[in-house]
Amino acid sequence: MEIILLLIFLPTIGAAIVGLLGKLELAKTVALIWSLFSLGLTAYLLSEFNPDGGTQFTVDYPWFLSMGSRFNAGIDGISMILVLLTNGLIPLIILASFNHDYKNPGAFYGLILFMQSGLLLVFTALDAFLFYVGWEAALIPIYFICAIWGGPNRIKVNIKFFIYTVAGSLIMLIGMIYMAQQTADKTYDLQSFYHTSLSAGAQSWVFLAFFLAFAIKMPIFPFHTWQPDTYTEAPTTGTMLLSGIMLKMGIYGVIRWLIPVAPLGFAEWGPTVLVLSIIGIVYASIIAFTQKDVKRLVAYSSIGHVGLIAAGIFVWNLNGLQGAMIQMINHGVNVVGMFFVLDIIIRRLDTRDSDRMGGIAKSAPSFAIAFLIILLGTVALPLTNGFIGEFLLLMGVYNYSIYASAIAGLTIILGAVYMLRMYQRVMLGDANEATLSFRDITGSEKLVLFIICSLVILIGVYPKPLLNISEPAAKSLIDLVNGKIGNVSSF
Repeated sequence: MEIILLLIFLPTIGAAIVGLLGKLELAKTVALIWSLFSLGLTAYLLSEFNPDGGTQFTVDYPWFLSMGSRFNAGIDGISMILVLLTNGLIPLIILASFNHDYKNPGAFYGLILFMQSGLLLVFTALDAFLFYVGWEAALIPIYFICAIWGGPNRIKVNIKFFIYTVAGSLIMLIGMIYMAQQTADKTYDLQSFYHTSLSAGAQSWVFLAFFLAFAIKMPIFPFHTWQPDTYTEAPTTGTMLLSGIMLKMGIYGVIRWLIPVAPLGFAEWGPTVLVLSIIGIVYASIIAFTQKDVKRLVAYSSIGHVGLIAAGIFVWNLNGLQGAMIQMINHGVNVVGMFFVLDIIIRRLDTRDSDRMGGIAKSAPSFAIAFLIILLGTVALPLTNGFIGEFLLLMGVYNYSIYASAIAGLTIILGAVYMLRMYQRVMLGDANEATLSFRDITGSEKLVLFIICSLVILIGVYPKPLLNISEPAAKSLIDLVNGKIGNVSSF
């Protein structure tokens, strides 16, 4: 079997095995072990990977030949970053769930592994229809995870989430069908899409069709309204999957499919999207200030950080694109860490209201230190992982416009204020009756937080290996688009 097929379908096999375990608690252990197999395979692929900008480990098999689609997948430096993120975070997310007793754990963990296959298919597909299949395959499990194991308002919230995402996906599919009909050989092949010349007007419509699906998934203002409610009502494991990995599908789609496929549409609409991204940064930060629900606060914080990533991409230069690549990993690590920290607090205190917290650091010093390290990475303190990503993103935006960078930089300033304010209200000050007996972290909690804190520091101190993986592929895409529309800084 080709190694990339094993990479994509190994989690599917695991999902079937775990699903058969039904209500047995053994399901979570088997899911964790199986996810570690995928992580080991990823480590092997990384050791064999040559970051020269080319696509490697490719497969190309006949699939739906009558409609021009082939099972064509491969990995370049951009894909490798997302494969690392997916297969690195899934074991952590599963381990972080060990203190929860989910009914029917076989189904719960089976859905996580099935979602992992969908995500990997999205990040490796070199055929538009195959990409679409992975896109929808990743949506179905997370919908059921949130709808079955979510909070009291889960049905209403998930219907909104489902309608938003499916509507965007169907419009993207129409754009893909149109693009396939314009290619010389009526194919869904990515390279054929790249080399098909369309008028500026046609590319504008294709850009909007693709953009809507990606903007909803990320999400970018004003397509974000499903996100805070969904993150809040989802079980913490579902929130981690949504925020840590799934929103990266939209960012990846912009980089791989949107801008290179419709560069003239990008030239027309890119400045508008940049403005929306910057509005989202400020809007989400202001809303975060008003939140007493700690889970919603981090949800709005995520919108602000993703807005900066989007801004870095839509200025389309190497600093911005490289910043987006490494910040996808950093955001994934940090937001999973933040939601796990909040999950510990919510399980111990049975509340999400920060007004009912305080003084936790006195009774849980190890937890307080881990929480602070993750928070400092989130607010981009130098020598933490968030710093290098946000620095490169702001450099990219600055190279486009000093005024845009000044406003976009508010995500760091405002983020530091509301996140440190939350830490003060939750961890410091006077303890109350509930927080006096707060237990410090032990067992799997300590292991998960140790790994996340180590990544926050290690990536912050030495980000070069990750940047080296994606840089040649990023340069290649920039050259491809610039070759079609000239100097993008002039549009």
